[in-house]
Amino acid sequence: MVVIAIIGLLATLAVVAFGSARAKARDAKRKADIALIQKALDIYFDEQGMYPASGGATAPNGGWTNSNDASWDTFQTAVAQYVRLGKDPTNSSSGWAGDGVNNTYAYYSLGYGCNQKWYMLVYRLEDMTGASSPGITACDGTNFNYGGTVTVGRANP
Repeated sequence: MVVIAIIGLLATLAVVAFGSARAKARDAKRKADIALIQKALDIYFDEQGMYPASGGATAPNGGWTNSNDASWDTFQTAVAQYVRLGKDPTNSSSGWAGDGVNNTYAYYSLGYGCNQKWYMLVYRLEDMTGASSPGITACDGTNFNYGGTVTVGRANP
């Protein structure tokens, strides 16, 4: 009986450790995807003098582009020559990353003093422990940094 209990305990620990390793792997993919998108957006800006327009998302509103709806396909078309956009590994079917609950990638580049001269990307890690979220300050001085997420971007006024 004791042996069975020990085996059960060890099996439980192995399953928990495996789940944690999978979450870390998904977080690593998220970070790599966002870094690639940022590099592509830098090249796009250098060549076009602006960032692609965001828009068409169902969440949080139509000004955003979100990886869980058709707006991401439109964004992909705009940046196709620079990058093949990834989607969040678990890509929630609704909502958006900025709510601190759902796993999506969200992009925004409109208004705030310099339409398409700045952008922000918002995504959520499964393990936010020690995660750095620098946020982004738009051209008009508005600062964005959504709680429970990582918010990154650039402003080129």
